[in-house]
Amino acid sequence: MFEHLVCFKFKETLAAQKEQEVIEKLLSLKGKIPGIVQITAGVNETEETGNIQGYTIGLRVTFQDRESLQQYGPHPAHQEFVQSVKGILENVIVIDYPIQ
Repeated sequence: MFEHLVCFKFKETLAAQKEQEVIEKLLSLKGKIPGIVQITAGVNETEETGNIQGYTIGLRVTFQDRESLQQYGPHPAHQEFVQSVKGILENVIVIDYPIQ
């Protein structure tokens, strides 16, 4: 299995409703993209304010294997999400690693 972690930084503070829309779109990917074992997403609530650096939404996706992870990026449902945040997204941090 592979873990896919993403931290999202937006160009400006999103309203709570917009944050929830982004999270719902992310969570909906499980039913649309094969190979997703588990997916979680949420608003950053860390108390370590020096480490936030403007990253306000986190995503964790567990894939059944490397091939599923590789097919995720170009998948039309993922690309639709990417387009939905285009223009409001400043940066992302992505980490992928194998898990047992």
